[in-house]
Amino acid sequence: MDRRTALRILVGVGLAMAVPVQAVDLREITWLMLMPKDWNPRARLGDRRLEELDDNDPKAQQVLREMRAVLDAAPTVTHLDGAVVKLPGYIVPLEQTKDGLTEFLLVPYYGACIHTPPPPANQIVHVKSSKAWKDFDPITAVWVTGTLKASRRDSGVGVSGYALDLAKMEVYRGR
Repeated sequence: MDRRTALRILVGVGLAMAVPVQAVDLREITWLMLMPKDWNPRARLGDRRLEELDDNDPKAQQVLREMRAVLDAAPTVTHLDGAVVKLPGYIVPLEQTKDGLTEFLLVPYYGACIHTPPPPANQIVHVKSSKAWKDFDPITAVWVTGTLKASRRDSGVGVSGYALDLAKMEVYRGR
């Protein structure tokens, strides 16, 4: 069994903290790496002149529905499927108990999915942890580390294109 397979097994049972970091094929990734290079959601709009539409215009509402469908179906980068990654982002809590946070969405910017429409699915990671994490605030950026999977899920807050089994989380302090 190679180190990567061993780490995936350990992450799956919540024991990844016992594996030294240097033994892991860890990839620090960025949000742009989660989008296929040739994906262009604006191409679907064609030459429509959206600035001429009023927000209450039924045509504008139809365009918004079409674009939401395109963003929710955003393609993922499948070569990252199964990779052990480290990614910075912001927390959108989904499941929290008195013991801490166990499920959340990781998004690239503060306020995504709450104060604004959700980002494309390939810019939302659904994170689950067998361990409850305390003292993490949605306005503070974090690093998450774990095994990434291309997996679409609608949480009701946003459609995620990826899932991550959380092994480690820490406050983001830059690179």
